[in-house]
Amino acid sequence: MNIQDTICAIATAQGGAIGTIRVSGPEAILITDRIFTPAGSSVPLAERKPYTLTFGHIKDSRGEIIDEVLVSLFRAPHSYTGEDSTEISCHGSSYILQKVMQLLIDHGCRAAGPGEYTQRAFLNGKMDLSQAEAVADLIASTSEATHRLAMNQMRGGFSRELANLRNQLLHLTSLMELELDFSDHEELEFADRSELQSLAARIEHLISRLADSFSTGNAIKNGVPVAIIGETNAGKSTLLNALVGEDRAIVSDIHGTTRDVIEDTMNIRGITFRFIDTAGIRQTSDTIEAMGIERSFKALDQAQIVILMYDLTRSLNDFRTFYEKVRPHLAHKQVVLAMNKCDAAGCLPDRLPDFIDTASGSNWHMIAISARQRLHIDRLQSLLVDLVHLPDIRQGDIIVTNIRHYEALAHALKAIRRVQDGLSANLSGDFISQDLRECIFHLNDIIGEVTTDDVLGNIFKHFCIGK
Repeated sequence: MNIQDTICAIATAQGGAIGTIRVSGPEAILITDRIFTPAGSSVPLAERKPYTLTFGHIKDSRGEIIDEVLVSLFRAPHSYTGEDSTEISCHGSSYILQKVMQLLIDHGCRAAGPGEYTQRAFLNGKMDLSQAEAVADLIASTSEATHRLAMNQMRGGFSRELANLRNQLLHLTSLMELELDFSDHEELEFADRSELQSLAARIEHLISRLADSFSTGNAIKNGVPVAIIGETNAGKSTLLNALVGEDRAIVSDIHGTTRDVIEDTMNIRGITFRFIDTAGIRQTSDTIEAMGIERSFKALDQAQIVILMYDLTRSLNDFRTFYEKVRPHLAHKQVVLAMNKCDAAGCLPDRLPDFIDTASGSNWHMIAISARQRLHIDRLQSLLVDLVHLPDIRQGDIIVTNIRHYEALAHALKAIRRVQDGLSANLSGDFISQDLRECIFHLNDIIGEVTTDDVLGNIFKHFCIGK
């Protein structure tokens, strides 16, 4: 990928009335001029002012008109990529768009790769790496909360928070290294250890707060994980279909039909839930079913909310045997005991079974439903919304949503805690300085100052072409 190339790409989805082609690079304006004829004027784009729209025609090598278009003109460094750029707005016909792309390539452009425009914006200093990654999150946003988080990050809120942290770390590092430079003058003291410890504690608190926000950010971005757990044929797949409003999972009276986890998402009152239908948990000699059951336990451990299916038409003793198998995995979770097939049962329980351990830190809730008849599914959805404690996202809120950022923060947190331990143990300043530099390194990795080409390639390959 050569940044000196001039690139082009279709930047709009197929099927619309209007299509846009973006051109960026050192020869973007000259190449566009070769295929574009302004209407009513002979002034080429190269001689026009930036931030203007010019109406005219795209013509092929024989002079035949391909389309009437509007061309937007941007000059470096004041463009999205920081390069000379044009945007050609034409009719949305796939034939027209491909024909214009072919003409641009014939005259010296190269088709852009995924995310290459945003990558050039990063390389040209128009944004840091965390802002560039926010562009992909903004495009993929599916709710007001995910949109606001991505917009806050793209506008530099996270970057400013990191810059503040880095400045404090650099101040702490400078004090430690001054101490090293004048270590042979015992009478000089640039900062006592208690002041350094206090500064390190403030930095540790800030990094810890950012790292801890990832669980909330991940739930907002990817959905609150809700595991549907139960015995075989308890109605788990039927409930998944009822919750998401379509036949997502196969439903059968045969025990052990679901042999793998099935996931689907749904937005309920502005909150995205990631429902996970699991294999029924029972003793089995079937190798494939056993693998599915093992995955059920993994899904159970990762879930924030657990819907525990209780088939009211079966023996309570059978449910007790099943419960004992999953009980260790329910600690400190929100658990909904969904008493299924209430339409076919007689008297409904008015309290939790005596054998359920309510002292494990789990928060238990009960609801009677009929997954097959879709009875009280709306009540279950309302209960799920009530159990989620996501904050209201306001402009300027900094919440980490990116796993790469979280991993870097986790490493930075370990480093600053080693600094605290070193200060408490009165270690030599050179050891403490090393940990301080490591902490700064990991924060720099988030904004892209020390990121390798391999990491950059992995980030931008997941972007859509044209962005």
